[in-house]
Amino acid sequence: MIWLHSLVWALIFIISFFSMLPADGVERSAMSACISCIFYAFIIYGNISILYPRLYEKKKYVQYFLGAIVLLLIGGLGRGYLSMYIRNTSFASAPHWLEVQAHFTFLLSITTVFILSFIFRLAMAYFTVKRQSEEILLQRSETELRLLKAQVQPHFLFNTLNTMYYEAYMESPRTALLIERLSDIMRYFVDQSTKESVLLATEINFINNYIALERIRIKPEPEIIFHRSVDEDRKIPPMLLMTFVENIFKHGIDKITGNNKIDLLLCEKDGYLFFQTKNLINRYADSRQREGLGLTNLRQRLTILYGKDFEMHTEKDDQYFIASLKFPLT
Repeated sequence: MIWLHSLVWALIFIISFFSMLPADGVERSAMSACISCIFYAFIIYGNISILYPRLYEKKKYVQYFLGAIVLLLIGGLGRGYLSMYIRNTSFASAPHWLEVQAHFTFLLSITTVFILSFIFRLAMAYFTVKRQSEEILLQRSETELRLLKAQVQPHFLFNTLNTMYYEAYMESPRTALLIERLSDIMRYFVDQSTKESVLLATEINFINNYIALERIRIKPEPEIIFHRSVDEDRKIPPMLLMTFVENIFKHGIDKITGNNKIDLLLCEKDGYLFFQTKNLINRYADSRQREGLGLTNLRQRLTILYGKDFEMHTEKDDQYFIASLKFPLT
């Protein structure tokens, strides 16, 4: 990518140099072309690397407009006065000053470059969104294909689990509850996980079923608190929240002392969904155990879905490991 940028700027320099060569000579043409490239780069990269992502993409249009004006004034007037200064000190027999018309000329040329950079950045954003959409469709197709390959007559399996549930209910209600939870989890994978979005209530129920199974498996039973303050009729992409919960039971459960405390928080604010998990650090975890790709895959999926409009963090102190996620609701 760096070599491509270098090639483009080399071509711009050459075009500028030869366009001014007949009138200004070699030295002045080289100087003017160099100054033009420097300030053009200042405008272009200042816009597409700073103003656009930090202001325009975050819908801070007034700040973006004001920032663009400042950028144009610095670029246009800076180019004009620097060119005039070098011309007066190196080439002119008598000092010259910028006329009013020259100010407008420099500002106009820089503004044209800025507009072109803005159009270019919009085109980049369009093709990025298009590529992400194609990746989502491909990911969905691959997921559906893997699911189809993994299914062995799912309806037969569910019917069998239902039969086992009724048989177990008479002898061991606790075992029957375990079978019911397992059936709900498997049905979620088959019916919901391939959809573009699911009800938040469905996702919460899936997490609750998973936690219920883990409670039965882990002795002594961990202390788990799940705080929720959300509109459960909202829709989100499936399986976005599950990675944090799964990581707790995979890496954070202390089976030696049995001292396990887990806090889950799910809430919404200003059109964003916020999910945080907090668990006591497992000090007896096997240091040789490799962390899975769950968090990496989750970040990649969030990037495909939301671009840069999400936040995902993990941190730990002397007692707790904390993971937090924030993404927009639709």
